[in-house]
Amino acid sequence: MLRSKEDLTHQQALDLLGDFAKRWLAHDGLWFQSIERERGIGEAIHHDIEAWRHFTVVEAKRIQEFLKLPPQGGLDALERALAFRLYAFLNQQTIERPDEKTLIFKMTDCRVQSARRRKQLPDFPCKPVGEVEYSLFAATIDPRISTRCLACPPDQDSRDYYCGWEFTLVENE
Repeated sequence: MLRSKEDLTHQQALDLLGDFAKRWLAHDGLWFQSIERERGIGEAIHHDIEAWRHFTVVEAKRIQEFLKLPPQGGLDALERALAFRLYAFLNQQTIERPDEKTLIFKMTDCRVQSARRRKQLPDFPCKPVGEVEYSLFAATIDPRISTRCLACPPDQDSRDYYCGWEFTLVENE
């Protein structure tokens, strides 16, 4: 019987991390749905963007501190940081490095979008939120990184991932 967090085995601690991430995502979804019911999806997305504008910076700084990433660690630091986001404990993601100045991040399984598809609901139109979230996360890790959305709902093009983001290291010449 567990009596305190110190009693956790390594596997139990990892399982608990995943559970914490699920709890966080459930809370995120519930507050969004509350605003959506009361004020409509437009206002809910507006508030979601504003929440992510702040949360993604907090998350990036905390990850940066935890991993002891240098302030201008480039794409290597971003790649490491992306692996420690709360989403990384819930979703399946891939990273490609086509060259030394580019990182391509794709969410191949998104817990939110897959649940909506199972319920035969349309994809959640998260692109405007993602544009703020991913660009500020990357810029917090290293201000020299620019972010471009490759595709994200509500984009309708056919693809084998939910959303994709291109991060480019832009150094002053």
